[in-house]
Formats: sequence, C-alpha cells, structure tokens
Amino acid sequence: MTGTIALVGSGEYLPAMADFEKSLIEDGERNQKAPKFVQIPTAAGRESRDRILYWQELGNAQASSLGVEQVFLPIFDREAAHNPEFVAQIRDSALVYMSGGDPHYLANTLRGTPVLDAIVENWMSGGSLAGCSAGAMVMSSKIPNFRMSRSAPTEGFNLLPDIRVIPHFNKFFKWIPDSAAKILLDTPGDSVLLGIDELTALVRRSGEASWRVHGEAKVHILKGLPTQQLSHDEQVAIG
Repeated sequence: MTGTIALVGSGEYLPAMADFEKSLIEDGERNQKAPKFVQIPTAAGRESRDRILYWQELGNAQASSLGVEQVFLPIFDREAAHNPEFVAQIRDSALVYMSGGDPHYLANTLRGTPVLDAIVENWMSGGSLAGCSAGAMVMSSKIPNFRMSRSAPTEGFNLLPDIRVIPHFNKFFKWIPDSAAKILLDTPGDSVLLGIDELTALVRRSGEASWRVHGEAKVHILKGLPTQQLSHDEQVAIG
C-alpha cells in the first residue's frame, strides 16, 4: 500500500502550507502510521548553523500548531545517513518531509543509505512522503546540473523516474541565466516536466490514480503531456 506523495514548489513549514501538511499527516494516520512529522533538512547541510536552526525552529512551530510530534533529523552527511537511531525514527511516521536547499547534495548524501531505505519503506507501507524544492527534484531518476552546465546530471532517488520538477517556477527563471534554463528544460524521452510555483504542491493521495494541485498558484505541464496550467484542486493523470 503506497502512501501519499507530494511535490512542493516552495513553502515548507510556512502557515500558508499548514493545512496541506496536516492533510499529509492525516493520510499517513489513516494508514496506521504514528502522528509524527519527520523533517529531513539534508539539502541545507552546507548552509550556516544559524540557517539550519531557523529551519528547525520553523518546523517545530508548524508541528506544534498541527498538534503532532516534530522529529527533526540532523542528517547532514553520509555517516549520519547510516545512523540506526535516525532510521528507527523514520519508520511508521505519518509524514516524512525532505526540505529545500541543494538537490545534488541531498541526492549524493542519502542515495544508497539506510536512511533512504527507511524513507522509501515508510512510504511504500502507507506513510506520506513530501519533497519541497530540492526535495521534489530528487524524486526523479536524474537531476540536471544547471549550475555547472558541463557536469553530468546527478542520479536521483528514482521514485518518480519519468517526472522532473522545476520548483519555484514563477520565480526560478529570474534567478538563472538562459544557458541554465535550457538545461532544465531539456528532458529525455517521454519524461513529464513540471513547473511548480511557490506555495503550491502537486499531490497523489494514497489509493488515487490522478495528481491534484494544492496551493495559491499553479502547476505548469511543460513537456511530456499537453501543455497546460493547473490551479488549486485541478487534477492531472501522469503515468
């Protein structure tokens, strides 16, 4: 019984996304998971200590407002990703959330580790799994290296092998040069390329076939399906 999975453009732990995160936790609880909000900040592992503390406090405030236990796991290197205590805390959690930062660092830190195995096993047994920004990008088979155009793509987690995500879509192309944009927009074969705006998510609930939009802005279907823009509560079938 695979659980709910969510791809979020931005907004982890912010008040605007509280109802959405609550719904993910409730989905996990319906599948007999414990009311725990596991927060995995690995993508921010190379940011400052103050910045990591900011994410921890923001996540704690969100968990408290939702009346669930915060489990903030300081997994910032591959040694920590082999820590059996962290593995145990992931198991049977209603929601595991991989937050934003560097998608390449996130992928290279967790790929092939017991922590990633536990994340996948929890989702496959009914827990909700969400990724915001970098956390959404790593769900695919490959992560384009748009910051270093001559570098090969990074291997992702391959949970959604035929989906690629451009997060922060309503602002992303203001931040990067045209050469980087071309790399992001170049997808192989029949892959579906999605642009997900800030404070917006695309979610496939446990037991449902279609994906549904949640949030203030839009999800943009860019390649692999008919080009379209989807707003809150609209659905799309992918795969």
